[in-house]
Amino acid sequence: MTFSPPNSPPASSPATPPIVLVFSATDPTSGAGMQADILTLASMGCHPLSVITAITVQDTMGVDDVLAMDADWIIDQARCVLEDMPVAAFKIGVMGSVDNISAIAEVVSDYPEIPLILDPVLASGRGDELANDDMLIAMRELLIPQTTIITPNSMEARRLALDDRDDKDDPGLIECANRIIAMGCEYVLVTGTHENTQQVINTLYNEDGLVSTESWPRLPGQYHGSGCTLASAIAATIANGLPMAEAVKDAQEYTWQTLRAGFRAGMGQHIPDRLFWAREEAQVAEDGANKDESKKSDESNTSNDRDSA
Repeated sequence: MTFSPPNSPPASSPATPPIVLVFSATDPTSGAGMQADILTLASMGCHPLSVITAITVQDTMGVDDVLAMDADWIIDQARCVLEDMPVAAFKIGVMGSVDNISAIAEVVSDYPEIPLILDPVLASGRGDELANDDMLIAMRELLIPQTTIITPNSMEARRLALDDRDDKDDPGLIECANRIIAMGCEYVLVTGTHENTQQVINTLYNEDGLVSTESWPRLPGQYHGSGCTLASAIAATIANGLPMAEAVKDAQEYTWQTLRAGFRAGMGQHIPDRLFWAREEAQVAEDGANKDESKKSDESNTSNDRDSA
């Protein structure tokens, strides 16, 4: 009889999926926030770990209130799971307070080898503020220098890039990306959902300049949680071992498909369907079963016709 130590998996157990640790706030609609991150990561073959940074009161129309967690609880949640399981990537969303940003920065600084994906959520889709000026400063000084890739939309990129400069005009997006990279992160993916263009243009930069540009058909309507989905999808593709340019492209493809299959569950924005592929497979299987049933029925009728003859 072979004995396995209590903390070791059985020899016959399947391989552990890539593990991604998420720092984010809850969203009771599951359209954005931690629930969106968990759905996305699980859909893409990863095992998500969750560190709750804040609790929100929101619906598909906007955010009514935010209750930030105590910073010590952020640290305790994270260190508890990090000492227990190997993590392939960090993903950060809404943080809730300056103290929480500092706490997260402290934790991830002990794991510089783990890729960090930062979604700088500064406001809700309705415009409700989720990060004040002090939090912006803390992001620039404490988190962005540790970030592997940051995924701002064009509005967030401009706000992050302004810093304390006295800009009379809004900087262009290339200049915004250069400024953010100068803060210390490796890659910046600027998304173009808020730009007045026929297609949505997402552009990836690093310290050498432009890495890649992807254009996607602009879908009708507005979506609750598209940014969370994209950042978590990038975390998943990186955790699965893809190089950055390929990881970003595959994550965009996945995100666009979730939006294309999105649904309007409430009175506000549409919710991306992170499990679109499962529903499509189920529909294909159902169509196949119906086709087989119809074929059997036709064959049965043909046989009955012969018998009658």
